[in-house]
Amino acid sequence: MILETSYNNIREFISFLEENNELIRITEPVSWDLEITEIVQRVFKQEGPALLFENVADSDMPVLINGFGTRKRMSWALGVEDLDEIGDRITKLLSNVQGAPPGIFEKIGLLKELLSVARIGPKKTKTAPSQETVILEDELDLMQLPILKTWPLDGGRYITLPLVITKDPETGVHNIGMYRMQVFDKKTTGMHWQTQKVGKRHQALELKKGTPRMEVAVALGADPALIWSASAPLPPDISEYVLAGFVRGKGVPVTKGITVDLDVPAEAEIILEGYVDPEESREEGPFGDHTGYYSIAEPYPVFHLTAITHRKNPIYPSIVVGKPPQEDYWLGKATERIFLPIMKLTNPEIKDVNMPAEGVFHNLILVSIDKEYPGQAQKVAHALWGLGLMSLTRAIVLLDSDVNLNNPSEVLFRITSNTDPKRDIFFSEGPLDDLDVSSPTSYLGSKIGIDATRKNNSSEMGSRMWMPDITMDQKIIDIVQQKWDEYGIK
Repeated sequence: MILETSYNNIREFISFLEENNELIRITEPVSWDLEITEIVQRVFKQEGPALLFENVADSDMPVLINGFGTRKRMSWALGVEDLDEIGDRITKLLSNVQGAPPGIFEKIGLLKELLSVARIGPKKTKTAPSQETVILEDELDLMQLPILKTWPLDGGRYITLPLVITKDPETGVHNIGMYRMQVFDKKTTGMHWQTQKVGKRHQALELKKGTPRMEVAVALGADPALIWSASAPLPPDISEYVLAGFVRGKGVPVTKGITVDLDVPAEAEIILEGYVDPEESREEGPFGDHTGYYSIAEPYPVFHLTAITHRKNPIYPSIVVGKPPQEDYWLGKATERIFLPIMKLTNPEIKDVNMPAEGVFHNLILVSIDKEYPGQAQKVAHALWGLGLMSLTRAIVLLDSDVNLNNPSEVLFRITSNTDPKRDIFFSEGPLDDLDVSSPTSYLGSKIGIDATRKNNSSEMGSRMWMPDITMDQKIIDIVQQKWDEYGIK
């Protein structure tokens, strides 16, 4: 059931958390330089509350952090009691439409069409709290924001929860991505959009056109559904504004930027407007990333600030990433649960998936399937490697449909018991995440698939027989259950 509370902005989410004893206000003076990170580490590990730091050095703005730090708060952020409810809505959307075409790819096209209806598309408005205050030219100063330095060897202070808005120069479709931004000085930052990201694609298109200035806007502190949508792996032709509208059940209010021709969230706390020169780059990093390692300093585009707009008394949102699990794990878990129906569309034998925190999103995915024929596990693995950003997955483990993917003991038992290395371990090559730390070459490397399903007797076991699991007879279980008190066992 969708919660009665619907968040128009992050302030309403903060109020909801506070009313439900899931937020603490901290008035003690704190530093943006590592101190907040250490506090958050201790609170997150204890599944503690969201934190609102109201007295951060060198800034008048409070910092919200750990807002999505548990499954409960991540679910609440998207207006549901549990994340699976949104995936169920997508499943029903596809199955209940009258006259829906039967083909898999037609269904995917239908989903795109349904997600693009006016009811959930962005809504233009002239009333924009995010533009209550406008700062231009000589008054621009990013250092007035309480931007954090999160780890000791970081190259500087980083904006870690930005909603980076660009526009496809050919179609006009807006994209919102979450790309970290290292602050270089008062008016410039790095723009860490990676090889496979849509922002990078837009830059390439602008470079091809010879555009000297690619307009970019960055929203800080939008409503929770839009924040999550910016982290979701959408195809380039679906805007995150539309996905957020679907999750919210109503369109996201947008307004035109002050110095850029881009639609920006009208209810955001802060908007940074500016541009990227498609031909310019600068060394960015190191940065303590979600992989648990520092990423290498490498050249990335440069964002030049042309305007800052914000609400009166704005709230600055942030997030700490690092050795997993961290708060960003729950953003990824939301994506896993919500996009499961899409995976099932192309691979109907999939029952469930689990991307463990230790796999840092792109290193490991566990998949349970209803196995019907030899080689089906390999078929599913290769299909997933061909599905959008799933192509970056380092390892895919296939298990039977009765395996609980959230039980590490059971998963490890099946992997070690059900696999013959020569027969059941297979390799592939392809693109890797830019942040992959183990590959000898950048952006490209090997992947592993492990078929940990039970094997068919003749085709996969040869002359040997696959023996059944050890289980007790149900009649005996029932008898013992009925007589348990009589045994006198406390």
